Amino acid sequence: MIQKSSERNKQGVIREINGPIVTIRLPGVRNSEQVLIGDLRLVGEVIALQGEEAIVQAYESTDGVRPGEPVETLGKPLSVELGPGLLGGIFDGVQRPLEALFETSGDHISRGVAPPALDRERAWRFVPDPELAPGMRLERGARIGTVQETKTIEHRILTPPNLSGELMELAPEGDYKLDRCVGRLKGDDGVTHRLYLYHNWPVRLPRPYRQRDHSQKPLITGQRILDTFFPLVKGGKGAVPGPFGAGKTVVQQQIARWSNADIVIYVGCGERGNELVDVLETFPTLQDPYTGRMLMERTLLVANTSNMPVVAREASIYVGLTMAEYYRDQGYDVVMLADSTSRWAEALREVSGRLGQMPVEDGYPAYLASRLAAMYERAGRVVTFLGDKGSVTLIGAVSPPGGDFSEPVTAHTKEIIQTFWALSKELADARHYPSVDWVGSFSDHVNTVARWWHDEVSPHWKRRREQALALLARDAELSRIVNLVGPEALSSAQRWELEGAALIKEGVLQQNALDAVDTFASPKKQFLLLEMMLTIYDKGAGLISLGVPVQELRGLEFMSRARRAKQTYDSDQTEELEAMIKEISDEFARIRVEYTKFQEHAH
Repeated sequence: MIQKSSERNKQGVIREINGPIVTIRLPGVRNSEQVLIGDLRLVGEVIALQGEEAIVQAYESTDGVRPGEPVETLGKPLSVELGPGLLGGIFDGVQRPLEALFETSGDHISRGVAPPALDRERAWRFVPDPELAPGMRLERGARIGTVQETKTIEHRILTPPNLSGELMELAPEGDYKLDRCVGRLKGDDGVTHRLYLYHNWPVRLPRPYRQRDHSQKPLITGQRILDTFFPLVKGGKGAVPGPFGAGKTVVQQQIARWSNADIVIYVGCGERGNELVDVLETFPTLQDPYTGRMLMERTLLVANTSNMPVVAREASIYVGLTMAEYYRDQGYDVVMLADSTSRWAEALREVSGRLGQMPVEDGYPAYLASRLAAMYERAGRVVTFLGDKGSVTLIGAVSPPGGDFSEPVTAHTKEIIQTFWALSKELADARHYPSVDWVGSFSDHVNTVARWWHDEVSPHWKRRREQALALLARDAELSRIVNLVGPEALSSAQRWELEGAALIKEGVLQQNALDAVDTFASPKKQFLLLEMMLTIYDKGAGLISLGVPVQELRGLEFMSRARRAKQTYDSDQTEELEAMIKEISDEFARIRVEYTKFQEHAH
């Protein structure tokens, strides 16, 4: 966004400092405007106005800063640079590139250092839109050309979505650096604006679009319990709540690696440094399963560890969302993973406490629910100004203290989102991964995606899914009886129900992220594995009713092979899985014939 020069360089002075909260005297400053604080020129943001004084939250430590030092306004709100060079980048919570910070400051980031987010020295091959010519009218968010950002992603160069007017000039095809003008536009306000390969956008202002669109295609993650049992659509809102050690980060990393989105944005918001280091070291080495190239060619990372300034943590999710909306406006499907929204909410609590605002539930500010809702509302599938369709799928990890899902952040999140993947400490302790609790989880998208599964995979998907969940619910009831009075109290049919549920849990729900075959399962493989386990259960239940002992069925040779099928056959070997299901059906039919003959002979 273009700022008038008269709005810049207003001077003020620091009056008071309270941690990251700084009171300044700066007449004429606006709410949400960025300022440079003190002799170190720390970046801050105005969050409240009190007459001629303003309350500023600093995005860096204010240690050593004194009242009386100067303050200067930047004339714009906290904004991000949007253009070629984002993909493959690793940024901090206010979009400073960590690689450039390391070259400048080493392992410990110096205060007051603010390199540009996008490399100004790199030249990009710009191809103007051949249908554009001087004198044509450009509407908001118009495409003026393209840049091949990576081998897999074509970057569409857009005008800012708040700018429309007459195109006066457009550069020919060639190599251009970001700070070189590639066009001029006479806006509807009569002002001539220069066009570059990038533009700025305020992070707290959602980017506009033409209209909302209904999401109907599922986000395929390759994780069976997510895709088959609790699906999420592209443009949906999901949450992964779970206590410490339940595997939230692994679930999110699996989604980042295997989801069928065009762009992946991973925001580490206030997480432990060792976990984020693992992400930063692992992702650049991963191969994209869909293109065979490096995953980072369609991924960008925002890293904000727990020891970084708390207000930068609060900004980091908005930074990630704005970059996600930018690629959405280009017509791409984007997945953004926020790990974790609990740390983000804790940042809100700390800042509100320093401001003296009235605390409510567990010390959180009264506006916690509305802030959470506004954040998740920026997800969705839309029709862009270009007429394309793009989406932002937002998945937030939640870290409830002690695994208490009734605490405010988890409770409010549960009311807002559409898919809830609840992680269980008990399942994690039992080495059942992913530890998604099929009792506490839910999805509002089952009916929406049922048509896709019907057309693309099997018309029986919804029925088989419901049957499996009913069997798992029955398993929970029977397990309580066994714990109270022992297995002797159960009938043969009930013991077989426990066996059927165990087959589903071991053969379908459990998935090894470190196994080269099992780490990803295509929708077809997911359904065939489920079909295999339910076929065993259905055929076995029929034999149980004839009087075949449960122990005899448990000892059948293919029972152990069925449990190992997920690691034996990869997603391309669906014909082998179908053959195995037929083999199992034939074996049950043989047993039925033999047992029927035996009964007739006995009579």
